[in-house]
Amino acid sequence: MKMPKIPGGLGQMQKLMEEANRMMEQAQQFESEMEQTHIEASAGGGVVKAVVNGKGAIVALHIQPEVVDPSDVDMLQDLILGAIREAQQNAETMRAEKMGKLTGGLPPGLGIPGF
Repeated sequence: MKMPKIPGGLGQMQKLMEEANRMMEQAQQFESEMEQTHIEASAGGGVVKAVVNGKGAIVALHIQPEVVDPSDVDMLQDLILGAIREAQQNAETMRAEKMGKLTGGLPPGLGIPGF
C-alpha cells in the first residue's frame, strides 16, 4: 500500500505541530489568566457587590449591613442574584472579547481547551 504524500512534506507537518503546541500553551495561559481575573458588579446602588473570576465563578460577595432587613429577605435575595448575574455576564463578555483577540476570529470548537 502506498503512503499518501503530505503537501509540503514533513517540514510543513512539523510547522503545523509547532503551531498547535503554541496554541495549546496560549490556551493554558488564557485559562490561568481567566481564573486570576476578578470582575465586580453591584446591585441596589452598591449595597450588594459580587465578584467573579474570568470564568464566571463567584469568588466574593459583599453585603452592606444596612441592607439586611429580616422582614424583607426577598429583596436581599434579589439584590444578591442581580449582582451575581451582572458580574457573570460581564465576565462572559470580557472572556469572549479576549478570546476573539487571541484566536483572531477563528471559529470555536477546534479541540483546543479554552478555544
